[in-house]
Amino acid sequence: MRNEPTTQEVAAGIRRRVFEHTIRNDGGYLSQACSAAEQLAFLYNEALALGPSTMPMVPPPFAGVPGPDNPGYRTGAGYNGPAAPEYDRLFIAPAHYALVAYACLIEVGRMAPEGLEMFNRDGSSVEMIGAEHSPGMEVHNGTLGIGLSTGAGLAWGRQRRGEAGRVCVFMSDGEVQEGQTWEAVQAAVHHELGNLRALMDVNRQQCDGAMDSVMRVGEIGTKLRSFGAVAVDVDAHDLTALRQAWAEPHEGRPLIVLAHSSPTRGMAYLERRMPRLHYVRFRSAQERAETNAAIAAELGIAPVPLEGV
Repeated sequence: MRNEPTTQEVAAGIRRRVFEHTIRNDGGYLSQACSAAEQLAFLYNEALALGPSTMPMVPPPFAGVPGPDNPGYRTGAGYNGPAAPEYDRLFIAPAHYALVAYACLIEVGRMAPEGLEMFNRDGSSVEMIGAEHSPGMEVHNGTLGIGLSTGAGLAWGRQRRGEAGRVCVFMSDGEVQEGQTWEAVQAAVHHELGNLRALMDVNRQQCDGAMDSVMRVGEIGTKLRSFGAVAVDVDAHDLTALRQAWAEPHEGRPLIVLAHSSPTRGMAYLERRMPRLHYVRFRSAQERAETNAAIAAELGIAPVPLEGV
C-alpha cells in the first residue's frame, strides 16, 4: 500500500526529478522547478478536488490531431481526473512548465516515472512544451496570456450549469505583460466568477532574463485589485501561507494568489547564471559535472551517474 506523501515531500520530489532529468539530458527547466515546486505540489496534493486519473500510467504516443477521422483522440486532461461536474478543473497556462508538471504527476501517483523518459522524443505525447495531448494538459496554452481566458470561459459555463467544481489556472507572472490576461480578469469580475481561482508563480523571470529588463509590470496585486479581483500576495515557498491565501473569502469574485518565488530555491548554485535562467544548458562536460555535484549536495541526494563525466 502506497503511503500518501506530504505536500512538502512532493515539492522536494519535483525538484529532484527535474534536476536529475536536466543533468541526464544536458539541459532542462531548472528554475521553474525551483520557483513552482511548492505551488504545483499544493494544487495537486491538497488544494484541488481532482478525482482519480483516467489515463494510463505510462503515457500513450501522440495519437494525432482531433478530427472526424481520429475518434480515439484524447487530451491529457484525464491525468487530472474526470471532467465531472463535482470535480475541479486545472489549466496549466505556461506550457514551458511542462517538465515540472510531469514531475509533479509522478510524485502524486498519476503518471509512471517511465513517462518522463519519453520527454521531448519524436512521437511522444510528453511534449517539451506542453500541448493539449500532453499529460496534465487540456488545451494548448503555449501563447502566454490565453490561460486565464480559457479558465474564465469554463468557469462561466460551469457557473451557468450550476456545477460545484471550481476552475483553477496555474500561471506565470510573465502573462501580465499580455493584454488578454487583463481582459480575462475584467470579464471574470464582471461575470462574478467566484468559482475561478488562479495561482501565479511570481518569479520575475522570463525567457530573455529578468522581467523588468523586458517590460516592467509594477505591483501586480495592486493592479488586479483595481480590476475588482481578490488578490493575495504570499511567499510561494511557505505552504502555510499558501493554504491561508487559498481560503481567502472571495464570493462573486475571482481569487488570484500571487506566489512570490525564487528561481533558485533549493539550487542556490544557479545564482551564478542570473538572470538567464529560463532553460539551463551546459556549455561543457566540466560545467555539467560541477553543477551535478553542487546541486546534488544542496538537495541532499547523490549526484547523477554519468558516463565519461
